[in-house]
Amino acid sequence: MLIKIKRRRIIPLLCLFFLACGYRFPGGGNLPNGVEKVFIEIFENRTNETGLENIITGDLIYEFIRNKKETNRDEADAILSGVCESMRIETIARKDVLTAEERRVIITVDLQLTGSDGRVIWSEKGMRGNEAYDVSANKQETELNRRFAITLISKRLAERVYSRLTDDF
Repeated sequence: MLIKIKRRRIIPLLCLFFLACGYRFPGGGNLPNGVEKVFIEIFENRTNETGLENIITGDLIYEFIRNKKETNRDEADAILSGVCESMRIETIARKDVLTAEERRVIITVDLQLTGSDGRVIWSEKGMRGNEAYDVSANKQETELNRRFAITLISKRLAERVYSRLTDDF
């Protein structure tokens, strides 16, 4: 009985606390300049990684569709475009002088949100994501690990882009 009474008092107090301190989830706001719907162009790929532009563009489209902000070009208030500027791989752990044990892939993208009037609303240069992956004696396994790391980076970049665009600050 005492636990029920305490719970009834604590839950409303917690709700009031979070409302009073202005807490909100990141990326929960609106897109800048009154933009409601965005069309996402396929990114330009300046890296040596074939298909990287499709992976990143696809994850961005998914993120905007998931949040009901993506549309076709004719109905869009703005167009999000970007460039996959670089992708590099560095060794972060070694078994010995010549043998890598773990590597990191680092992807850098530039983004730009342009209004229907051609004016740049928002841009971000040099947004980076990175992920470590294991190196195996089996080259196919290492390649799969590298591809998986690229996929993780792409998903996180898409979430970050959407969050930054809807930060409302």
